Amino acid sequence: MLTKKQRDLLILIHERMTAGEIAPSFDEMKDALGLKSKSGIHRLITALVERGYLERLPHRARALEVKKLPEGYHPKSGDTSLAARTSQAIDSVIGEISQGLQQIPLYGKIAAGTPIEAIRNEGDMFEMPTALLGVGEFYALKVEGDSMIKAGIHDKDIVIIKRTETVRDGEIAVALVDGEEVTLKRLQRKDGQVILHPENDDYEPRTFSSDRVQIQGQLATLYRSYR
Repeated sequence: MLTKKQRDLLILIHERMTAGEIAPSFDEMKDALGLKSKSGIHRLITALVERGYLERLPHRARALEVKKLPEGYHPKSGDTSLAARTSQAIDSVIGEISQGLQQIPLYGKIAAGTPIEAIRNEGDMFEMPTALLGVGEFYALKVEGDSMIKAGIHDKDIVIIKRTETVRDGEIAVALVDGEEVTLKRLQRKDGQVILHPENDDYEPRTFSSDRVQIQGQLATLYRSYR
């Protein structure tokens, strides 16, 4: 069981961070709890860490993470605190987003020698909030390789592609070369030719006559999992 001071400090930290702020400073904690020195705050935080209520995050100032809350703590009904209002707003936004998800067909990996329609995995779908996509028809692709890494597109990322047959110079597009090879590159047109630029100094741009390149989509956004 927590002491009253430990409980009060834990709730203070939780409500400040729930409101989207960083943890309060030691001076703010000291004043809020009516303590005379910051050493008392050090002892309280250490006790909360040892009991598994808090975790210190290394290499960051004021970096605390609340792992669990004290028993019996619940925001009061009608609570108008900033923390409570923020929590309610977040719940509302999540609800709206969950009602506005768009089902996008998930294709396979972009791989040489494979037309885009041939790598579709029937039945595989990927969900994205409609608000993040805008108007249009979209599909998702799994990225294989590091040729676009300087554009922030990494191996195993899922890119969301807006289906289109035209893009402006400098945009990242899905291009079908010679009706066989699908690639994701930054596109440039020059003197009747199409140049497909990688975003990695280890790869060279490739140039084709315009009749050999068919645009199949434009990069809209991407999804990355850190698991």
